[in-house]
Amino acid sequence: MSLRSSGTTCAVRGCTYNRTKLTQWLKRECFEHTPKTKSECSCERLYSFHPLPKDDESNRIWRKNLNLKTPPKHLFVCSFHFVDKKPTVDNPYPTLFLGYEKPPEKRRQPRIRHVTTTTTDEPDVMQVFGDPDPTSQTFHDAQTQWSDPTMEDHTYSKAPTITCGMTTAPSTERTLPVADVVLKDDTDCLLYTGIPLLEFKTLVSCLQRFAPTSSAFSAEDQILLTLMKLRQNFVIADLARRFKMSPGQVSKTLTFWIDVIAEHTQDLIPWLPRETIKATLPQIFKDNFPNTTCVIDCTESVLQKAKNLDSRTESYSHYYANNTVKYLVAIAPSGMVMYISEAYSGKCSDRFITQNSGFLDHLRAGDEVMGDRGFTIRDLLEERNVRLIMPAFTRKKCQLTNEQVTRTRRIANVRIHIERAIRRLKVYKILSQTVPINFVPKIDRILRICAALVNLRGELISRT
Repeated sequence: MSLRSSGTTCAVRGCTYNRTKLTQWLKRECFEHTPKTKSECSCERLYSFHPLPKDDESNRIWRKNLNLKTPPKHLFVCSFHFVDKKPTVDNPYPTLFLGYEKPPEKRRQPRIRHVTTTTTDEPDVMQVFGDPDPTSQTFHDAQTQWSDPTMEDHTYSKAPTITCGMTTAPSTERTLPVADVVLKDDTDCLLYTGIPLLEFKTLVSCLQRFAPTSSAFSAEDQILLTLMKLRQNFVIADLARRFKMSPGQVSKTLTFWIDVIAEHTQDLIPWLPRETIKATLPQIFKDNFPNTTCVIDCTESVLQKAKNLDSRTESYSHYYANNTVKYLVAIAPSGMVMYISEAYSGKCSDRFITQNSGFLDHLRAGDEVMGDRGFTIRDLLEERNVRLIMPAFTRKKCQLTNEQVTRTRRIANVRIHIERAIRRLKVYKILSQTVPINFVPKIDRILRICAALVNLRGELISRT
């Protein structure tokens, strides 16, 4: 109970009598005796206030009867709660209407309503109008208890199930795993996971030992559900219908398997040794840039707008005119993704991400990095004896020289490989479409998973 204002309100729980109401009553005219106010009249007071007695024993009994958790400093009780309308020798304590004598109300038990079937010799309305099977009709009288719809709130397992575009009959038992029904060949597997069927089976065989034992669904289906979310960015409700799960189960499955897959596929994004890079160097690099170690670029993914205005401001990108997350991608000249950074807000510059993402720690003296004009990191690389290859600037001149134009064209001719690698990353629509706000805490792991799956896929070209 909240603390009452001292001396102005009755301290009994639930009592609303106070001195303000008493004063207003006293100001009213008395029409029974003389046309004067009741304060000047001999009428009996509506009620009066009585303070807590100073005697220790009486004081203790008063407090016990009132049963207040936080009694006020100056406690008063109105005459309404005394037997004799005031403390007397026979009844010195407040005992009436103390606010807690009323027993708690009993909750009504929910009824399970059943439909009763009765037979009658009189023809039913449906029989008169020619029902095909009159004997199968159900008749209800005034005492029929209909089924309670609140008892069927969670009967999603009885609804028709859509499995990858095909509607199946309602069933309470799972017959075949969804992966066996959906993934028939490489085309289906590329469509839903982004990797060929053999690679998907290999991935499942490596990760199935980490599957939770409490789940009723196979590890293959759970991994397929996670990859389908990354590849096609299906909504949670769609995945729930495809896999005969509840939306809550889908969310828990995604949360668990994104962490597991990201942790155990990080070896698929290796920083290749210089000897391996040299051995796999494409001919176009051998002709013009034989010492190139990696090609870098930053890309962005559109982010669902946050409700918090400060978060919106931090993630706003003027280039995309939208809220985005930005990340750095580095590939080998052969096209393999060697590094992908954490996600940063869209307003961060390329230099800031390169400097703070840990990318510079992978470079060694003598390496050559190819970047775009936005990477003003030449001073950072020179500290590590690393050379930067980038297109020439006009530097406030009218035009470039012939040599600069030729070199810029050659750089652009080989930098197309990083654009292709980014396109392979954005085959996973969770990166090319709007990233849901609830996946922002997992975006770093999602980036690593997508990069690992791009490397796992190899040199297959996506046509989906």
